[in-house]
Amino acid sequence: MAKTWHLTLLGCVFIQVHSLPLQLPALLGYQIQDPHPTSSPPTEDVFSTIERMNKGIKKFLQHGDIAVKEGRSAITCTTGNCFWPKASSGLVSIPYVLDPQFTNEDKAVIVKAMLEFSALTCVGFVPRTTEADYLNIISDIGCWSSLGREGGPQDLSIDREGCMLHGVIQHELNHAVGFEHEHSRSDRDSYIKILWQNIYPIYNNSFLKSNTNNLGLEYDYSSVMHYGKYAYARNYWEQTIQPIPDNAVLIGQRIGLSNLDVAKINRLYNCSVCSSVLSGDQGIFFSASNPSNYPNNYNCSWLIRIPNRKVQLQFLAFDVQSSAGCSSDFVRVYDGPSWTSPLLLDRSCGAGQMPSLVSSDTIMLLEFITNGSVTATGFKASYSTVDCGGTFTAPTGVVFTPGHDKNQTYEPFSDCTWTILAPVGYKVQLTFVDFSLEASATCSYDSVQIRDGMFSTSPLLGNARCGSATIPPLNSTSNGLLLRFQSDYSVQSAGFLAKYSLVKTLSNLSYTQP
Repeated sequence: MAKTWHLTLLGCVFIQVHSLPLQLPALLGYQIQDPHPTSSPPTEDVFSTIERMNKGIKKFLQHGDIAVKEGRSAITCTTGNCFWPKASSGLVSIPYVLDPQFTNEDKAVIVKAMLEFSALTCVGFVPRTTEADYLNIISDIGCWSSLGREGGPQDLSIDREGCMLHGVIQHELNHAVGFEHEHSRSDRDSYIKILWQNIYPIYNNSFLKSNTNNLGLEYDYSSVMHYGKYAYARNYWEQTIQPIPDNAVLIGQRIGLSNLDVAKINRLYNCSVCSSVLSGDQGIFFSASNPSNYPNNYNCSWLIRIPNRKVQLQFLAFDVQSSAGCSSDFVRVYDGPSWTSPLLLDRSCGAGQMPSLVSSDTIMLLEFITNGSVTATGFKASYSTVDCGGTFTAPTGVVFTPGHDKNQTYEPFSDCTWTILAPVGYKVQLTFVDFSLEASATCSYDSVQIRDGMFSTSPLLGNARCGSATIPPLNSTSNGLLLRFQSDYSVQSAGFLAKYSLVKTLSNLSYTQP
C-alpha cells in the first residue's frame, strides 16, 4: 500500500496525498527501466535540471523537489503559521544560513537570485542572527525545498554540482516562500493536458492536481514554477505536458521569476508593492498614466532580465518634476537586480534627452519615486538586447572592443556604444592605448565615432577614425563622452583599447546628472 503523506499547498492549504517515494520501488526489490535515457531532451528547462539532479535521491520528495516532514499533521493556515511573519514595516524577512561548503562564487549566485525578491516584492531573504525559524541552505544531493515555513531550521538544497542556476535557485526559494508548482493548480485542466501515457507510473504523483489557492490570478505558462513539456518522460522526444489550446506556448523557462510569479508573491503576503518583470528580448514600458501625469507618492520598479547578452535602455520621453538634487521625484537605474547594485544613472529629473544605458550583464533595474506634490508626464522607455557596449560612471576605467581582452579580433557586423558619465563639475579624458581597425580613406567600413557628450546627437570630436593611426588624448567639454564602434562583414582587426578618467573642472555644465 502506498504510504500516506501530507502536502503543503499554495496559500498554505493542506491535503492528503498518496504516492510512492521515488526510491521506494527499488527498496521493495522491483526492477524498473531507467526513466532517464542517455539521450538528452530537446531543451533543458528549470525542472529538467531539477529532475536530472534529483535522480536516485534517497530523500522522500513530493512533486519531484518538495521535501515533506514525515508524520506532519494535516493543518490549515488560519493562524498563518505556514507563512513567514510580516513585520510592522510591511516587510517579510526570511532568515537564512549558507552552508560553509559554498564558495564565494556560489554565495554570489545565490544572493543575486535572492535580491530579485526584495527588489520586486515585500519578501526578502536576510542572514540569520538568532531567529528560531530559518532556511538552512545546503549543498545536498539534488535541488529541493520544503513548502512554506515549517518552523525551526528547514533545509533547502542547492547542489553545487548542478543546481547553481539562477532560475533553479529562485524555483526552490519560491517553494520556501509558499508556492506549489504551477502545473498542479486546481484549474490547470483548462490550460494544460497531462499525457499520462508517456509518464512512468511511479512519477504520477508529480502530476497530481492540488486544491490550491490561486489568489485570483491567471494561470502562468511562463512561471519559473512550471514543469517543462518533457518532465518525467518515458520518451524524452515526446511530451508529458501539452499546453492547450496552443501547444507552441513555452513552459518551463529557467530564467527566473515571471511577472505573474512576482504578482502572486505580493498577493499572498498582501504586499503594497508596484513592480514588473520585463523578460522579452525587447519591449517598451512607461510610468503610470503616461503621457498623462503620474500620481503623487508613486514608487515603482521595473526589472529587465533577458536570457543572455546585455540590456540597452533608451528613454523615448522623459519629464520628471525638477528639484534641487532631484530630491522630490526621480528615476534611478541600477546595473543589476537590486538597490545594492552599481548605479548606471543616479537620481535624475527634469525634462529632455537622456543618455542611452547599457548593462554589464543580463539584468537592469529601474526605479521611479515621487513625492506628494507636483507631477509631470514621467517617462517612456524601450529596452533591447545588445552584444557589446557599456555605461561607465567610475572615476577611471577601460573601454575596449569585444575580443581585445582575449587577443582576438572583433566580430563582423559589430555595433557597440559606450557612454561615460561624469558627475556635475567633471569632464572626461580619454587616451587610446591600442588602436587597429580596418583602414579605408573615408572610414566607411570599420570605424569608431567619439562624441563630445552623452547623446547620439552630441557633436563629434573630429571625424570617424579607423586604420592604425595614433590618436591624441581627447577631452570632453561636458560631463559625458560617447563612443560608437561599427564593423562591416569583412576584414576584422585587433580593435582598440582606451583608458578614461574623470577630471574635475571649474566650469558650470549645461547638462547635469544629479
